[in-house]
Amino acid sequence: MKLAVLGAGPGGYVAAIRAAQLGAEVTVVEKSEVGGTCLNWGCIPTKTLIASCELLAAARKSESFGIDIRGEILPNISKMMERKNRVVETLVKGIRALFKSRGITIIEGEGTLTSPHEMSVALRSGETRNLLFDRLIIATGSRPREIASAKFDAVSIISSEDALGLSVIPKSIVIIGAGIIGCEYANIFGSVGSEVTLIEKLPRVLATEDTEISALFERELKKRKIKLRTNTVVEKVGVRAGGIYVSLPGGEEVVAEKALVAVGRDFNTNGIGLEAAGVAKAASGEIKVNRAMETNIPGIYAVGDVTGGMMLAHVASRQGIIAARNIMGKNDKIDYTSVPSAIFTSPEIASVGLREFETAEKGIKVRVGHFPFRLLGKAHAIGEIEGIVKIISDFKSDRILGVHIMGPRASDLIHEATLAIRKGLKTKDISETIHAHPTLSEALKEAAEDVHGEAIHLGAGEVLK
Repeated sequence: MKLAVLGAGPGGYVAAIRAAQLGAEVTVVEKSEVGGTCLNWGCIPTKTLIASCELLAAARKSESFGIDIRGEILPNISKMMERKNRVVETLVKGIRALFKSRGITIIEGEGTLTSPHEMSVALRSGETRNLLFDRLIIATGSRPREIASAKFDAVSIISSEDALGLSVIPKSIVIIGAGIIGCEYANIFGSVGSEVTLIEKLPRVLATEDTEISALFERELKKRKIKLRTNTVVEKVGVRAGGIYVSLPGGEEVVAEKALVAVGRDFNTNGIGLEAAGVAKAASGEIKVNRAMETNIPGIYAVGDVTGGMMLAHVASRQGIIAARNIMGKNDKIDYTSVPSAIFTSPEIASVGLREFETAEKGIKVRVGHFPFRLLGKAHAIGEIEGIVKIISDFKSDRILGVHIMGPRASDLIHEATLAIRKGLKTKDISETIHAHPTLSEALKEAAEDVHGEAIHLGAGEVLK
């Protein structure tokens, strides 16, 4: 079985490895670098910078832990970027080593389909090569979305990818879009000393998250002196000497050194020959696939951001495994009911399952339990007491429907909840499981207890403030 994979991001490279494990002869075509956006311009570089910001914040409050640090504590953006580059290079080499160990061929160039079983690859050398295959996985990913009122120039009006190449910390920055990317960058720039203004056209930040978590996070933004404007439409972003201006309704202007546009991502479906292969796209541009990750053309599959839906690296990887297994004779279907998401702000936010507003829209009667980290011993020990755990369960069956966490290590804690939802567990299954003390995971146990008013360390009738 000759398999071609177009794109080596977290969907494509994982699919390639799994298919090779199952016996396929795999060729990967990648125009940029293995690892895709996630490894090179997204997940890994931003989280590496966030780690530097977290260490900076910890150093600045070291005195409260009984540690005296002499001298001024300042961020060094050049060294932060150097470290980020080293981390990325290490992981890129790791993927290339995995390809080599599995006998996977990588062609460095831009692939364009010419039929359902052939593509033309424009090599970096300038030459062209034809590639024949039996099966195909399209994993071309997505790119930062540009808006008409704020065209990228990579200098004053920048994308999330441009931001990773900055050599000087801007004194001020306007971030347009208060979704996951916008809020993570607000956290980064705010931590290194930039004056940050966050503008969102919707009524609240992180609009896809539970409303309670969103409201609590808005409070944290204010604590960090990040200016937030919701229900605000950007009319125009212009460039002036030394910076930018953002025109808002009513003639108001916000002035800053730079503007970062973070309003979503567009699908990389144009110019890759989908029409020549007969592959269908949806009206919004993504490739249509079924739950087996197969397109309308038998033998052609698509995974990752290019298929729309939940545009998360770990979803792309799972889709890649499903596609690879089906190509090699299995009959797997993707399941999106227990997909965790993580937002690496300060504090972190993570969620899985239904939001409370979604249960109301579906007419599901629920019980809700909360537990604040400020009542947890471990949270006080590490000096991170902001945030809550929220658990939503079905009123009749007690089955867990959704879990939402804002607080320390939320991205790690969410996986107990993810497994619980995947296996159809009840709140009692968590509350009656012994959790080690003192740990942050005790907050999950107490929130599960609170669903039935039984949380040990939450006072009777106590209201979260």
